[in-house]
Amino acid sequence: MGCVLREIVFDCADAKRVAAFWSQVLDWPLKEDDDGLCWLSSTGEPTAPAPLLVFIPVPEPKTVKNRVHIDVNPSGADQDEELERLLALGARRVDIGQGDVPWVVLADAEGNEFCLLKRRVDALSPVPPA
Repeated sequence: MGCVLREIVFDCADAKRVAAFWSQVLDWPLKEDDDGLCWLSSTGEPTAPAPLLVFIPVPEPKTVKNRVHIDVNPSGADQDEELERLLALGARRVDIGQGDVPWVVLADAEGNEFCLLKRRVDALSPVPPA
């Protein structure tokens, strides 16, 4: 027995803004239900392969560094090219004390940290072993 990772949930002051950012980062369709709940999946369907990203509006602002974060690999571009694209989408570089590492620590529209890894993974290519 065991669990299956299905959703990653973001608490957001502006759920639609954060969802729109991640929709562009991942090139996944943004979906919004009648109650204003925003979510993404690789196909735009709730039955898509995991994970789904769900964006929930909350009243309190983010106050500390994330304890869990998302890592992304560049696809169709090298890390430097993808970094420029992410910065143009509104990401910003952040220093969380990472030092000299091969990944780039960024923050989304509401300050949620995520990492852009160095290894390029193209959409139809399997992830090579580390």
